[in-house]
Parts: sequence; structure tokens; C-alpha cells
Amino acid sequence: MQMLHYISTLAACILACSSNVLNAAPIDLNDGQHTIHLVGAPKRVIVLEFSFLDSLAAIDVMPIGIADDGAANRVLPSAYKAIGQWESVGLRSQPNIEKIARLKPDLILADLNRHQALYDHLSSIAPTLLLPSRSEDYQGSLKSAKLIGKALGKSLQMDARIAQNCEHLKAIAQQIPAGTSVLFGVAREDSFSVHGQDSYAGSVLKTIGLKVSSVSAKAVPTEFISLEQLLALDPGWLLVSHYRRPSIIDTWSKLPLWQVLSAVRNHQVAEVNGDNWARHRGVLASEQIAEDALVILKNGKAVLSY
Repeated sequence: MQMLHYISTLAACILACSSNVLNAAPIDLNDGQHTIHLVGAPKRVIVLEFSFLDSLAAIDVMPIGIADDGAANRVLPSAYKAIGQWESVGLRSQPNIEKIARLKPDLILADLNRHQALYDHLSSIAPTLLLPSRSEDYQGSLKSAKLIGKALGKSLQMDARIAQNCEHLKAIAQQIPAGTSVLFGVAREDSFSVHGQDSYAGSVLKTIGLKVSSVSAKAVPTEFISLEQLLALDPGWLLVSHYRRPSIIDTWSKLPLWQVLSAVRNHQVAEVNGDNWARHRGVLASEQIAEDALVILKNGKAVLSY
């Protein structure tokens, strides 16, 4: 028994040592735009999109700075719980370069769409990965998470967490009523944008077995639609996130045409959290979206009383 304990302890020490060596080893990473060189596992990471925060939180890594729009309440609750406190570095759309520099990061995670014009500034501060966060679907976000795990020297942890995520979504898919059609959209004061099956939230809903309505056959993640176009789609369930209230959905709900919608007639219009469903992407976000959808569908009743 003592010999067995000794072998087990020795194996654990060897694994820990090799993990430390792996984390300390220099590595080159290509994000599809640039190649960065990391001399060791980054310890001071700044993230400029919520999806990157999701990837760090999924493997219990704490960023030192987050572009959080100055609104900590927008952070996914499970991510907030995992990382604790951080310093805000401004808006996701316009991060504060001076604050970022003062924090002395050794890795910056930035969005290809939002931050490409800032790349030279960011990369002069620290190695910077530009990843297509805002245009990613569910599978694309997992690919980015794997690259982030590699950058942090935590590929094994990230692979294990992604495997757990896939199993969790499979388990939820088994509980989804077959043939259920849904449409998720974001409502502002004067617009309603549909997140189709090529969007992040839409691809998660599709992954758990739901039929996701799309405006056209084009692979467009989001599209602005009218009430008439919504009626033509006529989904079984309508899931709405209100970015601002009163929204255009509040206006539409007073019109006779709104009452023609199947989802309205069947009391299958539900409100979901816009931060969790539209602003976040990643392992934790996909689980939140899937779990929310399951609760709504299993309850069989609307959250909104239109």
C-alpha cells in the first residue's frame, strides 16, 4: 500500500513538473492575422470582449483587466463568480489604451472586428491575439477557446472543459421537445434584429436540437426585420431580449398584426437576458443559453404577457 502511494505521489509530481515546463516553454501562436511569441505562460491577461473573459473563467484564470463597458452587471454571473474582481479598461468598442498600458499585461485578447485598427497600439504594449469573437458561432468560439487555452499553457484544462460543455449540451438536447421552432431577437427602441442559425445564440439553440428561424438562406448572423417579416417567419417560440425599454416589441404588441403571431396566440413569447444571450459567447455562455431555453420550453409558458 505504501509503495502504491509512493508511485501515485511520484506520478503526480512528474505531471506537475512537466506541466510547469510546458507552461514556461516559449511558444509561437498564429491567430489567422499575426503570429505572436510568448516566452512563457501569461500571468497578466487583459480581455477586450466578454467571450475572452468566458474562456478564462472556464478554466479559472483571472484577468487583470476587462473592457466591461463600465457595467460589471453585464458580466455573465457564472464568469463573475469564477474571476472575482478586476479593473475596467473601458468600453469594448473603445478600450482605454493608457489604462491597458498601466496594467502591464503580458497578453491581450482582442476582437478582430472591433480592435483591428488598434492592433499596433495594443501589440506595442503586449503580445495581442486578434480573434473573431463577434462574428463567431458556437463551434468557432470553441476553436478560439482552444487557442486561448494553448496561449495560457492550459490546453489540457481547456480541452477537458470543452468536452464537459459538449456533454452538457447533449444532455439538454435530449430533453428538448422534437421539432420545436424558435426565433431569438434583440429589441431596441426602433429595431428588432433576428439572430439566425449562423449567429452565436442561434447556433447554440441549433446545437441543442431546436429549429432556428432565419430570414433568408444567406449565412447572415443577424438581420433587422419588420413585424410583417416576423409574421412570415411565424416561429413556434419567440425569445426576446430588450436592450432598452420601451422597445419596438412593446410598440408592436399594441398592433392587431402582433396578435396573429402563433407564438403570441399560444402564449409562447419569452424574455431572455440580452447580456447573456447576445453580448456573451463561449463555454459558459452556451451553457447559460441552453439551460435558459430548456427552462422556458419545459415550463411551456411565456415570461412576457403579450
